[in-house]
Amino acid sequence: MNDRPPLVPDNEASRILAAIYDSSDDAIIVKDLDGVIVAWNRGAERVYGYTADEMLGRSIATLIPPDRPEQLQSILSKIKSGEAVERFETIRLAKDGRRVEAAITVTPIRDGGGRIVGAATVARDVTGRKRSEQALQTSERRWHAVIESAVDGIVVIDASGRIEAFNPAAERLFGYKEPEVVGQNVTVLMPSPYREEHDGYLSRYLATGDARIIGIGREVTGRRRDGSTFPVHLSVGQMAIAGERKFTGILHDLSERVRLEEQLRASEERWRSIIESAVDGIVVIDSRGRIDAFNPAAERLFGYSERDVHGQNVNMLMPPPYRDEHDGYLARYLSTGEQKIIGLGREVTGRRRDGSTFPLHLSVGEMTLGGSRKFTGILHDLTSRVRLEEKLREQAALARIGEMAAVIAHEVKNPLAGIRGAVQVIGGRLPEGRDRLVMNEIVTRIDSLNNLMKDLLLFARPPQPKPAPVDVPALVTTTADLLAEDPAVRGVRVEVQGNAPPVLADAELLKIVFVNLLVNGAHAMHGEGVLRVIITSVDSQCEIAFTDTGPGIPADIRQKIFTPFFTTKSRGSGLGLPTAKRLVEAHAGTIGIHCPSGGGTTVTVVLPI
Repeated sequence: MNDRPPLVPDNEASRILAAIYDSSDDAIIVKDLDGVIVAWNRGAERVYGYTADEMLGRSIATLIPPDRPEQLQSILSKIKSGEAVERFETIRLAKDGRRVEAAITVTPIRDGGGRIVGAATVARDVTGRKRSEQALQTSERRWHAVIESAVDGIVVIDASGRIEAFNPAAERLFGYKEPEVVGQNVTVLMPSPYREEHDGYLSRYLATGDARIIGIGREVTGRRRDGSTFPVHLSVGQMAIAGERKFTGILHDLSERVRLEEQLRASEERWRSIIESAVDGIVVIDSRGRIDAFNPAAERLFGYSERDVHGQNVNMLMPPPYRDEHDGYLARYLSTGEQKIIGLGREVTGRRRDGSTFPLHLSVGEMTLGGSRKFTGILHDLTSRVRLEEKLREQAALARIGEMAAVIAHEVKNPLAGIRGAVQVIGGRLPEGRDRLVMNEIVTRIDSLNNLMKDLLLFARPPQPKPAPVDVPALVTTTADLLAEDPAVRGVRVEVQGNAPPVLADAELLKIVFVNLLVNGAHAMHGEGVLRVIITSVDSQCEIAFTDTGPGIPADIRQKIFTPFFTTKSRGSGLGLPTAKRLVEAHAGTIGIHCPSGGGTTVTVVLPI
């Protein structure tokens, strides 16, 4: 039993209790065992809106919502039995009809004899707290739903790198279930060497603040449960929860993007290889006519590199007047849609870097890239076709000339033979003297005319080669020996140098070619000097070069030198070189003329070995 006097006298305790009673923010209500209110503090006025005058003598049931009538009897029953009601959260009604969230504690009141005579209720308005808790719960549910439904993986780790949260998307990404990884080091999701480096990086960041990923994003490699790896974009954020540092990683699977990028690169490489290896030139320009792309075939066509032309106006590839017309045509098409080439094809003229021009076929297509209009030109070089057409026209003309020459030769040859015979008979009867000399000169002229007829027939209808192995050096030497007594060649020394495997050819027809070239060379040197014939084999071809020391042939004459009946001599048919050309081509060979700037002429015959 405690004999010590009370710390506070009874009257002092009463005053203290009264002060607490009036100053408390909580509602303090005293009621009898019937529920009638006998005390109502200022806190009750603030919580429920009623004054003490309004509530004293009224039933506590005034504060209980109609949907909860059983609460009053339940509480009173417990009080009467001596039980207290500890922090019972319920709803009470305020004067203005508000529903007040209240945490209520009800304690029995006993008189001096210990008999229960009433109850003291302390009620705390927890509406604000409830709302905050509900808001927090709603927020938590919302964020939980966001995290759970997120497409990207979300992983939360603590400052030691241990996994604390692992959302369903992360489960799908890595193949682990959340319980399998929670508490594990996050390095379980990384392949080497990142796995071994991570803990050191995290500790370094915590010690120094040196960040490599935190606060930014980067592409990294993840490791699935089965050991396979995949590319991910990782962005890491930092937060503090209850004073502890946490790190949230958001992981976006880049596998599909990487696959598409690889497909795109493969597609680009495929199209680039097609464009780069295309035989035809491909030029892409923008709507201002500036060159965007220029493939290797275009470089070969025009003699420019892509670096030379990129960004330049495409009209640099055109000669006048097309160069001056192009920009206006492009502007007119863009404004009116009037087209002359776009969507079609036509033959145009290109201009090379060296200023030379050439024929080409141009087809133009239009496309849109990134919202910008582009035009693609595909250019096919027509030089070979034009040359072939010219050659066909030339051959057709030669054929017509040849037919006419053959007819003339046949019509003239027979009468000439009769005339020559008659003149010889008459000359044989004449005595020696001036008349016989005249007759002999007539025979000589008739023989020259007869030789011309032979040349005409040979040009008009060259015989078909009868191929057999031919030793070219020996054939050239033999031909030069046969011409040794010819007045045009007598003073010229022919030197034959070099060697080559035999060619498959008609020796008699080649001899006609060689005679022509040797005689022409001797004439160019005015019948004296050294005429060299150099024979070589190059790439399965036999090259026979006849080089004289004459003055050379002017360029304008070289262009016509193989034209039938063209000659610069006072006497001559102009059929020697055209005939030689036709005979060489009949052997699938070529013949060409080169004149160095220092003088002299080289005629080269090339025959397949």
